[in-house]
Amino acid sequence: MNAQQFKQEVAPLRENLLHVARKMLENANDAEDLVQEVFLKLWYLRDTLYRYDSIPAFAVAMIKNLCIDRLRIRGREVTSDQDNDSGTAPDNPYLRLERLDTEQLLKKIIGSLPPLQKAIITMKDIDEYEVEEIAEITGTQPEAVRVNLSRARKKVREEYIRLSK
Repeated sequence: MNAQQFKQEVAPLRENLLHVARKMLENANDAEDLVQEVFLKLWYLRDTLYRYDSIPAFAVAMIKNLCIDRLRIRGREVTSDQDNDSGTAPDNPYLRLERLDTEQLLKKIIGSLPPLQKAIITMKDIDEYEVEEIAEITGTQPEAVRVNLSRARKKVREEYIRLSK
């Protein structure tokens, strides 16, 4: 499928996908982000879209799955925050500062990785993509994704230990 065909067949789905995402997430910004993510995935899959009986149905299924994933992540974040604060005072500034410092340090370390490793570790550990999805998006083999992910995690671990001493 070339760019012109993609525009004709996939671009008109935008409003419908946005409507579905807004209904599920109740957040316009998150909905917009996920619609863009679906379009990006569809673009990478454009040469294999002919396999599907209905591209609109496939796109709606993708947006629903991404919305469910986003809602699960939100649920985990709320639960995680509650778990972290359960044994201490509810507004412990020391723990909050320590968490913030750790997050900033990890972001800095991940930002210093080579571009492919940075993209892979972000997609796998933050965005929770599957290895096969990452391979499709990056245009690499699943084995190469696993190797790069392992190397990236090792580098992050080593740098974190070195910098946090």
